[in-house]
Amino acid sequence: MTPPVTTPRPGDQLASAVCSTRVVVVRAPAGGSVQLTCGGAPMVPATAAKPAPGGAAEAVTLIGKRYVDAAGALEVLCTSSGTGELSCDGVPMTIKAAKPLPASD
Repeated sequence: MTPPVTTPRPGDQLASAVCSTRVVVVRAPAGGSVQLTCGGAPMVPATAAKPAPGGAAEAVTLIGKRYVDAAGALEVLCTSSGTGELSCDGVPMTIKAAKPLPASD
């Protein structure tokens, strides 16, 4: 079995062990280790992951969306949708809101 990633770095490609979710780490916490999970199972390096079976269930993790932890220290970009929910240290991650554009007068 592939060991879970406990110290993600920007650029790391990770995959879920329980669904088809795949992510790329955009921002990682400095000097700390975090437990990134999907569907309750630790994420593993995408190169070592076995393809997860595609299900007919509705996707929870959406392709093209950025997900952040509560502190905003960890940010990932979803590159493949899946049915598992992303969590960081047991706390569900949320979709990052777009920055509002400046008003033009």
